[in-house]
Amino acid sequence: MSLAGKSAIVTGASRGIGRAIAVDLARLGANVAIVGRDRTALEETAAEIGAVAPDAKVAVHTLDVSDPLAVDALAASVHKDFGSLDIAVANAGQAVDGLIVRSKPADLDRMLDTNLKSAYYLVTAVARPMMKQRAGAIVLVSSIVGMSGNAGQAAYAASKAGLLGLAKSVAKELGSRNIRVNAVAPGLIETAMTESMPHEARAHYLATIPLGRAGTPEDVSGVVSFLCSDAARYVTGQTIVVDGGFLM
Repeated sequence: MSLAGKSAIVTGASRGIGRAIAVDLARLGANVAIVGRDRTALEETAAEIGAVAPDAKVAVHTLDVSDPLAVDALAASVHKDFGSLDIAVANAGQAVDGLIVRSKPADLDRMLDTNLKSAYYLVTAVARPMMKQRAGAIVLVSSIVGMSGNAGQAAYAASKAGLLGLAKSVAKELGSRNIRVNAVAPGLIETAMTESMPHEARAHYLATIPLGRAGTPEDVSGVVSFLCSDAARYVTGQTIVVDGGFLM
């Protein structure tokens, strides 16, 4: 599996799943634009890419992905710098937990802005150059919570579920231009976001995962890289669950 000569954008690439995706794409030969808000963390991602893929071009972009104008400018810059725009991975996300009766409108706005609207803006921005190329691969990183729901995560689940509908709709719109759009739904993955999970909740998840362990960011990045490659050239509009069998 090779991505040699391809150019990619990965949002939420500062750490965790996003960092693993960026590193994996570069390892397979892609030039990668890494995007996030934390410049220092992005530089760490760039250094990790340099260690495994010294020939890869890496562009660091610090911006707010919930700003549509900033995302438009990002896509234009990457296309200009790399000469093409072949892959886009919308991974930016965050969670605000709490029972819905105690939730605030700002919590929902934050989830929609970061988890759903940012992906919508990225898809809109990269669709134009991909349509001209008549080729492209887009992957939206959702969550199994967007498929099953979870008590205390109504806003998060709603935003992640929206990504699944977005992927299917855009896959139908852009398929005639040879642009594939898929989603990945991770389960319990060892990241900074899941470190704060209460012990009892974590134990419950682990006890019901057939593979008997939490996933790693690399478990997710491998699936994303597959979806971005020619090995998945006949796969579009799908949601690939990466959860060790939890939802089975």
